[in-house]
Amino acid sequence: MPTRTERALGAVIGSAVGDALGAPFEFGPEGAFSARFPTPGLGGEMCGGGGWDPGEATDDTQMAVLVAESLLERGGLDLPDVFRRFQRWAAAGPKDIGLQTEAVLTSGDPWDLAAALHFQSNQRAAGNGALMRAAPSAVHFAPLGRDATMDAARRLSALTHGDRAAWEGTAVFHELIGTALAGDDPVAAVPDTLRAVHPDHRERYATVLAPDWHPDLATEFNGAVWPCLGSAVWAVRTTTGYEEAVRAAIDLGGDTDTVAAVTGGLAGAVYGIGAVPARWTTPLHVPLPGFAERVLRVADLTVLARRLCR
Repeated sequence: MPTRTERALGAVIGSAVGDALGAPFEFGPEGAFSARFPTPGLGGEMCGGGGWDPGEATDDTQMAVLVAESLLERGGLDLPDVFRRFQRWAAAGPKDIGLQTEAVLTSGDPWDLAAALHFQSNQRAAGNGALMRAAPSAVHFAPLGRDATMDAARRLSALTHGDRAAWEGTAVFHELIGTALAGDDPVAAVPDTLRAVHPDHRERYATVLAPDWHPDLATEFNGAVWPCLGSAVWAVRTTTGYEEAVRAAIDLGGDTDTVAAVTGGLAGAVYGIGAVPARWTTPLHVPLPGFAERVLRVADLTVLARRLCR
């Protein structure tokens, strides 16, 4: 059985690996990953493409690292600091950034109003852009218990997403990661976790997290928070290992980098860092635009994850 630290490493690094694996297949058809790599374990899957170098993590992991470094450098949740880091990164022209996230970060509005004002005028803010970056914060807040970890998730989500749906999905993910870090089954914990979801959003999450739900039943594109989280839980529930879960997530098509990042975070927490193939972690790298051209490798992410779970 993996130790808690091994599970934490699995969550943080596993999420980044899923992101980098899925990026070249974004917006592609179902089954594209397995069509190109039909035999698991043969290598070459960190292929790059679609503007991404082999092993290059996208905005999903870049923003996750910014959250993690803020938590560590500020000694806890400093929301204005996280927002400033996001703004600095966005201004540096990353290869990819969500349209809604970019609009919020470049609006010029204060950190505590920008997302809410955007939502008031746009009425569309239930994307998966907060969920995608949540693995490190889930690891950090897990020891504080359900209320604290779900509250932190909501507050971090609200920096860029004004729709409470995005907050609640990220809160559920935080709690499921915490359950896995403790060595328990996060899939079995779904019903209990749903009781802590805001009543206005509980039914919709209950639908996509139900044992009989399949991503084919989604009523929205998996760039939305509900099917993204539902797809990740489905991938973990219907497979027996990290690699199998991430492959299943990417084969869903659509927003493959984020669905695989969320799946990789949860599967990594379940199976531990030992289940994440070295052939995937070796080429992994995370550029940080706006931060002295830093590029984090797996050794850097390992240090970060260890510090987060202390």
